[in-house]
Amino acid sequence: MSYSQAQLGRVAKLIRGIAFKPEERVPVGSLGSIVCLRTANIQDVLRDTDLIAVPRDKVSRDEQRVRQGDILVSSANSWNLVGKCAAVPCLDYDAAAGAFISILRPQRSVVDARYLYRWLSDDQTQHRVRQCARQTTNIANLSAERFLSLRLPLPPLAEQQRIAAILDKADAVRRKRREILRLLDEFLRSAFLEMFGDPVRNEKGWDRKRLRDIAVVTTGNTPPRSHSEYYGDTIEWIKSDNINTPGHYVTRAKEGLSLRGRQLGRTVGAGAILMTCIAGTKDCIGNVAVTDREVAFNQQINAVEPRRDVDHRFVYVQFLVGKGLVQRASTDSMKGMVSKSRLEDVQVLNPPSHMQQKFGEWFTRWHTVYSKQCQAADTAEALFDSLSQRAFQGEL
Repeated sequence: MSYSQAQLGRVAKLIRGIAFKPEERVPVGSLGSIVCLRTANIQDVLRDTDLIAVPRDKVSRDEQRVRQGDILVSSANSWNLVGKCAAVPCLDYDAAAGAFISILRPQRSVVDARYLYRWLSDDQTQHRVRQCARQTTNIANLSAERFLSLRLPLPPLAEQQRIAAILDKADAVRRKRREILRLLDEFLRSAFLEMFGDPVRNEKGWDRKRLRDIAVVTTGNTPPRSHSEYYGDTIEWIKSDNINTPGHYVTRAKEGLSLRGRQLGRTVGAGAILMTCIAGTKDCIGNVAVTDREVAFNQQINAVEPRRDVDHRFVYVQFLVGKGLVQRASTDSMKGMVSKSRLEDVQVLNPPSHMQQKFGEWFTRWHTVYSKQCQAADTAEALFDSLSQRAFQGEL
C-alpha cells in the first residue's frame, strides 16, 4: 500500500526554544521559575533528571511552553546528534524548551503525535534530518526551512494510530530487554562488591599487589601503514571500539593483519584482558574486555595477562568495577593516557586463589545467562527496526 505524502511543515509547527544566560538560572521549584529542558534531557525517552530552571518571564510566548504530545528536537549540537528527538509525555511540572532544542508541535487533526514521533526517530529519517543541518566550526545547526521541507508518508489518521500502536508495543519489548541487561550488569557488580568490596577503597582489607606482580602487561602496536602487505585476514587487529562496548568480550574486528603483519604485531590468546589506555576522553580510559580467541591489538590498548595462579575473570571484573584504579593513574586530565609502567604500578586486590576461582566460575555461569539475554535483545532490536522500516513504506 502506498501512502500519500506531505511536507513536515504542513502538518507540524517548529518552535525555537528560549535563550538565557548561565547566571540567570534559578533553583528548580523556586517562586516564579519554570523548568527549562535541554539537549541532555533528550535521550531515547525524555529524561527529567538533572533539570534546571529559569525565571518564568524568560518565556516570551505561551507556545514556547512544552505540551504533552510535543516532540523535542536537538537543533544545535554535534553533527551526529542534530535531529535527535524525544516525545513529551504528560509532565507534572511546567516546562519550556532551551535554546539548543526546538519544539515540533503536530497538528492533531491531520497527524498523530505518536506516529510523527516514530517517523522522526526512525534511523532513515534521522539521517535525512542531519542533512538539513549547517555545519559551523564547533557545532551543527538545524535549518528550519530544510527540516520542514522534509516529506513524510501520511496515511489516514486511524492508520497512523494503528502503526504507532504497533511500534510502541515493539519498542516496549526492546526496552524491557535492554533493562534486563542493565539489571544483569548491576547484579554482576553487586556480586563482586558483596564478595570483595570496592577495589579502590579496599574496605575489606585484602592484600594488595602491583599489577606487574600478578600479570604480564603488553602495549599493542601498529605495523607501518605504508606496507599494505602487513594487513590482511590472518588475525584480527583489535582497536578501542572493540573494547568500548556494553559487551564483556572483545567484539569482532573489522580490520586484520596478514601473516607478515602478525609477526610485527603484538598478540594475546584467550583469557587476556584488553584495556583502553589512550583515549580522546578520560571516561574511556580503563574500559576493559576479555579475549576468547587469539587477537592482535593497537597501541591505544594494553593487554593484561594474569599469571597462572590468578583468575583472569576475577581480574577483569575487578577492573570493570574499580575503573578508578586505572583512571587515577592517567597522566592527562582532559583526555587520557595511562602508560604501561604506570599501569603496572596500579595496586590491585589479591585475595586467595580459591576465592578468585570461585568468583570466576560464578562469572562464567552468569555470562551464559547474559549471552542469551543479549541474543534476545538483538532479536527485539531487529524486529523493531524491521517493523519501523515496513511501517513507513506502507507494508505494515
